[in-house]
Amino acid sequence: MALHFTSEELAGRRARAVAMLQARGLDGLLIFRQESMFYLTGYDTFGYVFFQCLYLGADGRFFLLTRAPDLRQAQHTSVIDDIRIWVDGPEASPALELKAMLAELHLHNKRLGVEYEAYGLTGRNAMRLNAALEDFCKLEDASDLVSRLRLVKSPAEIVYVRQAAELADRALEEAHRTAGPGAFEGDILAAMQGVILRGGGDDPANEFIIGSGRDALLCRYFTGRRKLDPKDQLTLEFAGVYRHYHACLMRTIPIGEPLPGQLEMHKVAVEALEACKTALKPGRPIGEVFDAYARVCDAHGHRENRMNATGYSLGTTFAPNWMDWPMFYHGNPEPAVPGQVFFIHIIIFDSAKGVAMTNGQTVLVTEQGCEALSRMPVDLVVK
Repeated sequence: MALHFTSEELAGRRARAVAMLQARGLDGLLIFRQESMFYLTGYDTFGYVFFQCLYLGADGRFFLLTRAPDLRQAQHTSVIDDIRIWVDGPEASPALELKAMLAELHLHNKRLGVEYEAYGLTGRNAMRLNAALEDFCKLEDASDLVSRLRLVKSPAEIVYVRQAAELADRALEEAHRTAGPGAFEGDILAAMQGVILRGGGDDPANEFIIGSGRDALLCRYFTGRRKLDPKDQLTLEFAGVYRHYHACLMRTIPIGEPLPGQLEMHKVAVEALEACKTALKPGRPIGEVFDAYARVCDAHGHRENRMNATGYSLGTTFAPNWMDWPMFYHGNPEPAVPGQVFFIHIIIFDSAKGVAMTNGQTVLVTEQGCEALSRMPVDLVVK
């Protein structure tokens, strides 16, 4: 069995989820987020692209409804014993099959929470779910329930986060080794991803972000690779991943020599990063982290060149992205708590001049403040 946590730890997580269900007056939870399924049971799959539901009752009982290809997947990777299969066909209605299973547990007229905010529950399937259960039970959004439990990492989880951070550092070392005038972006990516996989890591929940030239000002993946010019710039945002736990880094690397203004932008980025880490304190609203980023950038004349958010929580996330809840933006009242893991990214993009500068680290909230998990310096590296 490919379990990466003890059965006792998984049982403790489910017990805490059950306690939250009871506190909210819910009789059960319909779980559609793959992250929640992995967290509570160890179940590891990408089968959530189809209708798939893990039910957890306020009495602690749980079952999985999925398709045939995921039967053995659940048996091999999770502690789920009760696995039901819905059969593909033109008249297939897994939502109605789920209703029948809930009826077996005498949940008629009961209150059930639903993870509506889930990539594993499309809008169409949510409509079918609501229609199937409309006259059967009362549904309410409980998308945040397991996510709140996942936010604070256990000691065992932090071990995996630290391993992910080490893999991210190795990937950055490979980027520094392979980048330079004439280097092909595909070779840089291959070196970075290869060292992570050779280190026992996983594919990330979204693609590594790479861009050079004017595309160094992009912070989303796009298709198409190029060779670096003698004088160029390369922006990288990527994650080391271990047991699905992500630790991200972000850097802009001048090629040949820094572009005009890039040295000043780097100083601002480092100052902003340090200000953000200082602002991330237990008990304080995490919106203050964004405020620190904005304050530094604005003071140096980069109001138009900064973003409206400056990072987010990290953990076990599945495709299509590694961004977890919550996010650093102005006014976010969510308090920082020891054991949380965040990615702080400093982005300064001057579109008028076509110049990019970024810097980013993954940090662990501690009792006193936060700890950067990367051993790599934030100095400007020119290749």
